[in-house]
Amino acid sequence: MNIKEAKQEIINTVHAYLEKDENGEYVIPVERQRPVLLIGPPGIGKTAVMEQAAMECGINLVSYTITHHTRQSAIGLPFIEKKNFGGEEVSVTEYTMSEIIAAIYERIEQTGIKEGILFLDEINCVSETLAPTMLQFLQYKTFGNHRIPEGFVIVTAGNPPEYNKSVRDFDIVTYDRVKRIYVEEDFAVWKEYAYRMRIHGCILSYLEIKKENFYSVVSDLEGKRFVTARGWEDLSQIMKVYEKLGLPISYDFVVQYLQDEEIARDFANYYELYNKYNRIYRIPEILEGEIPENTLEMQQAPFDEKLSLIGLLLDRLGQEFAAYVRERDIQSELLEQLRFLRGDLKEQKGTASAVLDRQLQAYTKMAEHRKKAGLLTREEEKTKQAVKQVLQDFEELLAAQGSGSAKEEFLLLKNRFDEREEERQHRIAETGRHLSNAFSFLTRVYGEGQEMVIFLTELSAGYYSLEFVSECGNEEYYKYNRMLLLKDRKQELREEIQRLQL
Repeated sequence: MNIKEAKQEIINTVHAYLEKDENGEYVIPVERQRPVLLIGPPGIGKTAVMEQAAMECGINLVSYTITHHTRQSAIGLPFIEKKNFGGEEVSVTEYTMSEIIAAIYERIEQTGIKEGILFLDEINCVSETLAPTMLQFLQYKTFGNHRIPEGFVIVTAGNPPEYNKSVRDFDIVTYDRVKRIYVEEDFAVWKEYAYRMRIHGCILSYLEIKKENFYSVVSDLEGKRFVTARGWEDLSQIMKVYEKLGLPISYDFVVQYLQDEEIARDFANYYELYNKYNRIYRIPEILEGEIPENTLEMQQAPFDEKLSLIGLLLDRLGQEFAAYVRERDIQSELLEQLRFLRGDLKEQKGTASAVLDRQLQAYTKMAEHRKKAGLLTREEEKTKQAVKQVLQDFEELLAAQGSGSAKEEFLLLKNRFDEREEERQHRIAETGRHLSNAFSFLTRVYGEGQEMVIFLTELSAGYYSLEFVSECGNEEYYKYNRMLLLKDRKQELREEIQRLQL
């Protein structure tokens, strides 16, 4: 299965394992809750989906790469305990609590959440001395003398032997005690994730043209050459910083992340072309409704170049769509805070400044708690930081205006909120206009051909673009979507008629 299906299966497993009966007991007894074993090539996102699964389930995640551990850190240190058996005192070896199990209890104390996922990566690459401990853990859910706390689902991951020489195979007894899931790389699934993570537009455009270069592991006489999904994502993040700092992005830079010289050189060359197309085609002007003079050149361009142009349009629009979602979420949280403020002022719980200060402290504490629990994505962290900043601005506004009645102070903050909303609505209208202009440009240059199909398909696949269109609407999007759906239906009918005639 692909990584998206694997994530859903993990979420389903968590829900099933944590389901309780009317007596508050787990429906599936802990000893029958098989650890999940994810087996798949390196760098396809196994760790990332664990973070997403834990956040979506609202539970803790304790994550370890088990190859970083020794036998002592995994099972604890031995000590001698005196015990009495049959009237005779004997010395017995006991163990201190494992660092891993201790980390689970610490996370529970930090977050107040008693359920979670214990994720152990590279489970099948442990050292020879640690291997028996791992087998015991998979079979009995214990490290030394200590059992994993109830409510924690065990998920492990490993690579197939063709990717890692240190892999050791498990025996049938162990495999018969785990829930084994094979995961394969899948560009289409990764692309959905990439849109949400705002992977660099050049990377998405390149991989749309060269899908075969998305994931590659080759072993030959010169050694191993590889490119992984993790490599593309890490490259995307640092490319954006390099561009911001005005630093060069060359083959020597790219090959540090795409460790296949041929693919790295190909992408580095494409990056130069991508920037060239960006300068030639003047995307901001197209989105403002201007039609370039070189439309004939665009029509006659190779298909790869057309894909690059579409990628540039999608990338620029994608930035606006992502900004829309962020501003929407900020305003939604601010509106909720204003409602709390109004309620407290009506109940005369203090001045607006005092109530707002309490709200800011409570909001900050809540955000820090959710971050510590691992329940916030990076985008959600940024949203909460922005909300805190606006609340602080509200406090400064009240301080600058001086004291007034509770009603006057509330209206002052509401007016500032309304100003922010008016500015947001202006940007929404501007983004909608840019999207409509992109459709007009594509229609004028390419008609309703495959270029329009690709543009619509990518819009429909993007998280931020779908959020914008579904909430704000866009007549051109609906128009061309209906048109293409009608064409597809007509083609299906023609094919059906041909089959009947045969």
